[in-house]
Amino acid sequence: MPDDETMNYDSTNQRLKMLYLRDIFLKYTDEDHPLTRSQIEQMLEELGISERRKAFSGDVEALKSYGMDIQSTTGRNAGYKLVSREFELAELKLLADAVSSARFLTSSKAAALLKKLAGLCSENEAKQLRRSVYVTDRSSGSSSHLLYSVDRIQQAISEEGEKHKIRFRYFEYDVNKKKKYRVPDRVCTPYALVWDNTYYYLVAWNDHRGCCSNYRVDRMENVEITTEKARPIDRDFDLSEYVRAHISMFSGEEIEVRLHCRSGLVNAVLDRFGMGVRMIPDKDGEGFVAYVNVVASKPFFSWVFQFGGDAEIIAPENVRQEYLEMVENVRNGMK
Repeated sequence: MPDDETMNYDSTNQRLKMLYLRDIFLKYTDEDHPLTRSQIEQMLEELGISERRKAFSGDVEALKSYGMDIQSTTGRNAGYKLVSREFELAELKLLADAVSSARFLTSSKAAALLKKLAGLCSENEAKQLRRSVYVTDRSSGSSSHLLYSVDRIQQAISEEGEKHKIRFRYFEYDVNKKKKYRVPDRVCTPYALVWDNTYYYLVAWNDHRGCCSNYRVDRMENVEITTEKARPIDRDFDLSEYVRAHISMFSGEEIEVRLHCRSGLVNAVLDRFGMGVRMIPDKDGEGFVAYVNVVASKPFFSWVFQFGGDAEIIAPENVRQEYLEMVENVRNGMK
């Protein structure tokens, strides 16, 4: 008769068996890679678990009842495989590319996140996530403060009931690449996080300026949620329109600008300002006039300038003149 210690060991192993069996299906099987019953039993034996022949079918049915989409195959290589998961492989590839392309993440942090994503698919599928995405100017510092900041900001934005403002230190770099902190600490109402041009930005209400301001999250430190009541977001605030108007997330007053563009710039205009932009074609079909709401700043002027004369600011006149003055200043500076 087995002693109590042996019985306890067998009981523990039986409880662990279902967990190990689940892990085997998750890690080693997918649509194209089934495992035979003998292979599964051998893997369990290597883990110190014995799987009785009569119990195997019942264990698989229990996992299926739990929600795992396990299918059996027939034929010469009959076996069992997990055919669907919470994330499809195409979705994981998209997430992996986003992580790989994020310049604000250090190489080590990006690698750690990719490893976690790989754990959401089988070993064979994980090989497809290890794709080469070259990133220029990747951060060489620590990503921990950025992840902490994002977490705190999200907490403040998603607070149930009464929401509160956040406080943080904000810095820029000087010519010696040293942090230069703005004084005093910033206190504002967080509205949304925006990923634009490979950077994270916070869109927040700035009480001091009486308008929305944008902050690079990787330049925010010591983010904390205050006890001060937040300002409610305006009902007519449209985040997507706000982002389209604030090129490179440059803060300022939005105005309507008319651009005359060559017909070849249709896609460039739609990519920048969205499908809702108003465009009136020329009678000769050679160009069009686009009505765009933007912050008339140097980032916007740079966007216009890149087309080398194929895009022209025609109104309002003060914005047109400001652009021409900028171009002239650049020209004079190159003499």
